[in-house]
Amino acid sequence: MKKIVLSALVAATFLGTSAFVAAPGTSANATRVEKAAAKTYKVQPQLSTLGWEGKAVTHGHNGTAQFTGGELMVNGNQLVGGTVTVDMTTVKTTDIKDAESNTKFMGHLNSDDFFSTAKFPTATFKITKVAYIKGAAATANNANITGDLTIKGKTNSITFPAKVGVKNGVAAASGTATVDRTKYDIKYGSKSFFEGIGDKAIYDDFTLSFNVIAK
Repeated sequence: MKKIVLSALVAATFLGTSAFVAAPGTSANATRVEKAAAKTYKVQPQLSTLGWEGKAVTHGHNGTAQFTGGELMVNGNQLVGGTVTVDMTTVKTTDIKDAESNTKFMGHLNSDDFFSTAKFPTATFKITKVAYIKGAAATANNANITGDLTIKGKTNSITFPAKVGVKNGVAAASGTATVDRTKYDIKYGSKSFFEGIGDKAIYDDFTLSFNVIAK
């Protein structure tokens, strides 16, 4: 792939129970009350976007994937948890224009060298913590989101900055997450596992740029 970016939220990618994180000093009882008070907003796949980008020593590729559903948990005007699901069979590249080359590349991306989409057709991201950044500008990232990302049946915790907000019955989260593919058994072309591959190496990190809309 020579570059893969799937994030999360995205970012992707996501199926599980939502989580609520209490503010410092909040009692256990208050946490339960606030969690119970949280409202469920359904993710709108047709309004949400997910982009990926991966790089190799000499080149890179980028593309898109599609969310299939999920939910964001909202308390008042704050995002407090949620889950998102990505259909891995919808991953495609947008920078390879030649049809034959594109088909060959996507065949490799779907193979066991990379995402094994026949065996693992979905990826999920489950939010475990939303830490708001005090004093963040209205147009900037205002929270750090932590959650469990599952790809190819492997689950790891990742944290990334995001801009989140709730207004007029719509919850939104956007940002870019960096993912170490080797933690998800995607080791093809990695210098961390294969020595002497020189300029054929593919970097371990790829990025996921997401904009999740829920109502």
